[in-house]
Amino acid sequence: MPKASDLKKGSVVELDGEVYIARQIDKRNPSARGAATLYKVRFFNVRNGQKLEQTLKGDDFVKDGDLTKRSVQFSYREGDIVTFMDTENYTQYALNVEVIEEQSCYMTDDLEGMIALLIDGQIVGVEIPQTVELEITDTAPGIKGASASARTKPATLSTGLEIQVPEYLESGERIKVNTANGKFVSRA
Repeated sequence: MPKASDLKKGSVVELDGEVYIARQIDKRNPSARGAATLYKVRFFNVRNGQKLEQTLKGDDFVKDGDLTKRSVQFSYREGDIVTFMDTENYTQYALNVEVIEEQSCYMTDDLEGMIALLIDGQIVGVEIPQTVELEITDTAPGIKGASASARTKPATLSTGLEIQVPEYLESGERIKVNTANGKFVSRA
């Protein structure tokens, strides 16, 4: 059983007999001496989509949700439905785009390392790798002599995501992006 301090966005837990996915976690450090770190977590019910907000102490235990993880790859998107294919037995899983709204801006056809979260054979979420490689499609021209730690400029990536990148990068270059915070990591 993990502690509340170990929860991450996308963690699956069981609360009051229902399975929930953690969607948003706010960490609060009280200023009083000896006070415990508090985690305000917004959960979504896997079966009916209802929200549940709970405040947990860092050393509170939460029960792991009963789920199966399968390696999948992105197949196609049709309207509001995204389809994934199991890489071992080629089973197709359809998921509403609202469930993976934050993750969809990092998904490309060639993205590897995605894990489908299944409960009773039904897909309820997707875990994506910590970093992904994306191509810069639009940004201001690179500046010669710009250092790596200098200023940044906005760039649009191949999936439509907009992030801040160092000034020396140009359109057409591939970069690594952290999927947890949406920030530039390095050139690919």
